[in-house]
Amino acid sequence: MEDTIEIARETPLGADLAELHARHAAAMHEDTPPESIHMLPPDALAAPGISFFVMRQAGRPVGMGALKRIAPDEGEIKSMHILSEMRGQGLARRMLEQLIAAARAEGMARLYLETGSQDSFAPARQLYLRAGFAECGPYVGYQPDPNSVFLMRAI
Repeated sequence: MEDTIEIARETPLGADLAELHARHAAAMHEDTPPESIHMLPPDALAAPGISFFVMRQAGRPVGMGALKRIAPDEGEIKSMHILSEMRGQGLARRMLEQLIAAARAEGMARLYLETGSQDSFAPARQLYLRAGFAECGPYVGYQPDPNSVFLMRAI
């Protein structure tokens, strides 16, 4: 029988999350110049106004995602990552659905996100576009960047 996948709100500072954060950081640095990387470190993800979620399989962290409030009725998806060996099973879609549901529950009407423009980010862009996100311009705190794609969805 397949292990159940669970997604729950947790602290990003959990001791067993170090590998997940490290692999996310390594993936972001693979083909993105440092000045174009907008991920938040674990301590910043623990700040007020950010809801952090961990996806676990049999207790092992296999994915994460965060929701940051950027305005009273707007949020931003941050640090969404599924371990590479777990991809292709619909887990990123499940995490995205969790983040959208949390945003709705927190009274948000719009969600934004920034992702890479490089080929390595194509699966992520496809996921977001299939989920109803559309390209938009830079939003709060961002500048135009050829390595970034900005997306927004009303929820």
